[in-house]
Amino acid sequence: MDDSDAASGEGSTGAARTIEGVVVDEPNRTALVREWWRALADIDGAHNRQALLAHLLGDLLSGLAAEPFDAAVGTRIGEALARAQLIDPTVPIVSAQVLHGLADQVGHPDAGRRLAALLVAIGQGHQAQVHADARTLDRVRRDIDQRFRIVFDNAAIAIAVGDIDGVLLEANPHLAAMIGVPAEDLRGISVYDFAHPDDQDEIRNLVYEKLVPAQEGTVKIERRLLRADGSVGWASFAITYVKGTDGQPDYLLALGEDVTEQHRLQEELQHQARHDPLTGLPNRRHLLDQIEAVIATAATADRIGLCFADLDRFKHVNDHYGHGVGDQVLAAVAARLDRSVRDHDCLVARIGGDEFVALVPPPASSHHVTVIADRLKSSLAHPITADGHELQISASIGAVVTPAAGANPESLLDAADTSLYYAKTNGRGHWVLHTLHAPVGR
Repeated sequence: MDDSDAASGEGSTGAARTIEGVVVDEPNRTALVREWWRALADIDGAHNRQALLAHLLGDLLSGLAAEPFDAAVGTRIGEALARAQLIDPTVPIVSAQVLHGLADQVGHPDAGRRLAALLVAIGQGHQAQVHADARTLDRVRRDIDQRFRIVFDNAAIAIAVGDIDGVLLEANPHLAAMIGVPAEDLRGISVYDFAHPDDQDEIRNLVYEKLVPAQEGTVKIERRLLRADGSVGWASFAITYVKGTDGQPDYLLALGEDVTEQHRLQEELQHQARHDPLTGLPNRRHLLDQIEAVIATAATADRIGLCFADLDRFKHVNDHYGHGVGDQVLAAVAARLDRSVRDHDCLVARIGGDEFVALVPPPASSHHVTVIADRLKSSLAHPITADGHELQISASIGAVVTPAAGANPESLLDAADTSLYYAKTNGRGHWVLHTLHAPVGR
């Protein structure tokens, strides 16, 4: 509002206004309002309160002429100034300096004494209202702080406040429970104290090399969490950069949740997708992925081997004893095959009904693969007991050794299956090894 926005009043410029027996020239009244407005604006930015001051000046003039005189009018004016957020302690003093000449403009024999009493009352009312507002504000702030603390302490998510260097300033009980320590023990420690060592570089890059330098924004992190008991969990956090107010330093606000169970379920689903449910061995998909991984990292001279085992006359077991016994036999065979080559760093997979494959990673010489085939065959030498029946089980094995670099997983499996065919033509419990000098093509 500029100086032209004077308080509106009845009558034209130059006219006189009668306020309860007090005659005040309109130009003088308007000028006084402007002077009062400017004086208060200088100390409290009261640029939009000119109309209020015009109203309060009218109350003051009425109070000067009122019969009987009541100094409480000044108290109410002081309270109104404070309620208008003119709370600087110098407001009553500046007001008195501006208004002290009113006594000369009021035709009342006791105007000077009355004005002095009103100005004192303005100061008293102003001070009382400021203090009352401050007490109310303190109470509101306490209520807000109390409600915030209730939410903070009882939130179903983890909440942490940290400085921009990663030191925790506050942590709620939910976060403390996730880590397994009392909340008060988290204050003053670094976030790296409970971040997995393998994840710390990524946290540093996302938060302290990107978010903090930008001084704004939010990043989302889902990484491993080190618990106090030594176990490892997973946590998902949204971390926001918050600028400090009232001279306070900037800080980081983190909201998160424990997602360990979700990761466990995801890992379980992945395991189920890549493992045989009956035997627990890797399935065909997992085997092919492992062969692909070996081929992808193989050196030129590296060789890879497969031993493809098929149980002899297993259909007879199912037909004669039932599929329940057949499943017990398959589980027992899987365990024996796996144990027999475990110390050779071989992976054993079940790829079909009674078909098992052992992957022999580099360096896989013909001799090495021969040893593996013998161990697989020997593991089935003793009878298997299933549902009270002792069953003698044997397997025919087709083995292949080929250069790893440039090979194709499916073609390699087909080559081992071809070797198995020749082994079966020799009768039960035999194995055949084919050594290939060129990789099985893609």
